[in-house]
Amino acid sequence: MSWRTWGAFAALGIIWGLPYFFIKLSVQEVSPVVVAFGRVALGTMILLPIAWRRGALHLLGAHKAAIFAFAMVEFALPFSLISIGERWISSSVTGMLIAMVPLSVALLQRFFGVHERLGWWRILGLGLGFVGVAALLGFGTISGPLGWAGVACMLVSTLGYASGPLIIQRHLGGLDPYGPLAASLAVATLVLLIPAAVNLPVRMPSATALASIAILGVVCTSLAMLFMFYLVNHAGASRAAVITYINPAVAALLGVWLLHERLGAGGILAFMLILLGSWLATRGAAAQHGRSAGAPV
Repeated sequence: MSWRTWGAFAALGIIWGLPYFFIKLSVQEVSPVVVAFGRVALGTMILLPIAWRRGALHLLGAHKAAIFAFAMVEFALPFSLISIGERWISSSVTGMLIAMVPLSVALLQRFFGVHERLGWWRILGLGLGFVGVAALLGFGTISGPLGWAGVACMLVSTLGYASGPLIIQRHLGGLDPYGPLAASLAVATLVLLIPAAVNLPVRMPSATALASIAILGVVCTSLAMLFMFYLVNHAGASRAAVITYINPAVAALLGVWLLHERLGAGGILAFMLILLGSWLATRGAAAQHGRSAGAPV
């Protein structure tokens, strides 16, 4: 990968380690679906005018089904489910569970007509990353029906996050990213509008909660998804999804430092496995597409 791709990889690894911390702060005062709506609504307000001025919305008619699917699996469902699940499990454990996305991409990619050569080094990297995530999860605290319900929310979100990059690579990769991103965020905003309206808070949330939602929408959604489009187009869906092996480190460090979530020596060892697995899993040949990345639905 080029230095620009590595730079995008590093930036996205940090940015996507932040949401779990800010979600944890916001759901203490605001309904999970309102948090999810706030994220996509802010993203829409930022990216839609830019996409319009760039003329990036005019060529989306042939991709309506892909845009709707991407809006659901990448935004509406996981944003809501992660916010719900974080009421019952810690932010660090959330990041650990979401780190299973690369393995899910490897399992799902052929169903999307995407064929990427893994190779032994990348398989070893994915395996080491999974072991690291499993080790981290072993140091988390999951107890009771609600705790495992939170785990289930994260697993469903993982499948959604795995499907998103594959939809980009299979159907949306040849487009100006501002177009499909803005359109998908607008669709997710409409989908979540009524549920959010029904669950509006009875009193004005604190400045901390409002700032958390703003950061989720501007940084962790708008900026992060532009990085994701760039990575998928330059490194392929599987390598782009490996970014979720970096996220748990950021999420766990924030949880330990600011939310006083416990992390011992075993967690540090798990971090090392995750980082080594990430490096190995990004090695190998470029992606081989079953069809062109911009093939219409």
